[in-house]
Amino acid sequence: MDFQTAFNGQTLTADWVLIGGLLGQEAGLNTAIALSLFTDRRAEPGDVLPDGTTDRRGWWGDVVPPANAPDDTPWRSGSRLWLLSREKQTAETARRAAFYCREALEWLTRLGVASRVDVTTEWQATGVLGITITVTKAANVTERFGWLWAANDNLATAWKDIAA
Repeated sequence: MDFQTAFNGQTLTADWVLIGGLLGQEAGLNTAIALSLFTDRRAEPGDVLPDGTTDRRGWWGDVVPPANAPDDTPWRSGSRLWLLSREKQTAETARRAAFYCREALEWLTRLGVASRVDVTTEWQATGVLGITITVTKAANVTERFGWLWAANDNLATAWKDIAA
C-alpha cells in the first residue's frame, strides 16, 4: 500500500490525499509509477546536463539498496526525464523519454511486481509528450497508466492521469 498521491494540473504540484483527516491509501500502482517517473534520478556521468550546471540531481538514499533487493546491482529511484527539458521535439527525444521511463520502472519487474512493462511515447501538442505505461502482472492481467508531460524552466511541470 502507498499513500495516495493526487496531482494538481493547475498548481503543477502533487500532494498526499487526506480522507477524513487520515492519509489516503492506494493499493494500485498509480502513485508508485508517477513518483518513479516524475522524481529526478541522478544523471549518469556521460549525461549532458540541460541547465549548464554541475548538479546531477538524484536522491542520496539511492546509495543503500532496499531491504528486499534480490541482488547487489545498484538501485536508483526516479527518472532522467528532466534531462530532456531543453531538447527539441523530435522522434529521438520521444525515444529517449521512453527509454528513461522504462529505466525508471525497471524495479517493477526486478521485484516481481510485474512480468512486463511497456512504454510508448508520442507528441500530443507542441512541447507536450504523452506517456502510456502498460504493466503486465501475473496471469497476463494488465493495467494502463498515462500522463501528459511538458518541460518548463528545466522542470517537469505538467502531468495528469489520462488512463482509466
